[in-house]
Amino acid sequence: MKVFREYIGALYNGVQFTDVPINSGVTFHFILAFAIDYTSAAAATNGVFNIYWQNSVLTPAAVQAIKAQHSNVKVMVSLGGDTISGSPVQFTATSVSSWVANAVSSLTSLINQYHLDGIDIDYEHFDQVSTSTFVSCIGQLITQLKANNVISVASIAPFDGVESQYTALFGQYSSVIDLVNFQFYSYGAGTSASQYVSLYNTAASKYGGGAKVLASFSTGGVGPAPSTVLSACQQLKSSGTLPGIFIFSADGSYASSAKFQYEQQAQTLLTS
Repeated sequence: MKVFREYIGALYNGVQFTDVPINSGVTFHFILAFAIDYTSAAAATNGVFNIYWQNSVLTPAAVQAIKAQHSNVKVMVSLGGDTISGSPVQFTATSVSSWVANAVSSLTSLINQYHLDGIDIDYEHFDQVSTSTFVSCIGQLITQLKANNVISVASIAPFDGVESQYTALFGQYSSVIDLVNFQFYSYGAGTSASQYVSLYNTAASKYGGGAKVLASFSTGGVGPAPSTVLSACQQLKSSGTLPGIFIFSADGSYASSAKFQYEQQAQTLLTS
């Protein structure tokens, strides 16, 4: 089955798993946004992760319930994100061994508490930490969580501005990375469907030929229009090069006048 994924929880606007339409013909992944290795006072912790999604609504019981209701649903947690309290979320490992040990421990606890299936890597700022340190930390984290059977799925969320870090990570650890959530909504709002297809093919060429690279769009008013992206996705599907689609985010859809029409259209496209 094709993969459909949606980030949820970052905007604290009350959106629930049950608000989002789920097509039984796709492999459906909710991605909780975000867990961050920062304290509640927004100070970096060197790998000790805390919850920064709306966990009063998106609770462990809610995760269990949506997975029980839909056998095709899995739930992930995304690590990092763009900002925290108005400042960039920085990747600030002080050493590979200490960061990995802290991250494995704290995430194992969080993942077990919330009945989660995987992690997504969305660090976007690196506080002058070297690419090799980032690659070693994240690669070892994914490898250990999988080896310990804590997770079954791992993804990365690159875009052009962080290409050097993520292509290096993928180059060394592609065997444990299942999906690539490429952030195509980082491109301009005026991007046409044909331009989008070209951008997709360029990204796919950097990440193993594209078998893992998902198309994407935002319902929060940034990047190419959802309708344009869906047109591009139809072209990609026709050429046999579309493993799936992801949307950022359920919160944005919940707040918009269109509600979840693009989620429905995307899943229909993947299953038709």
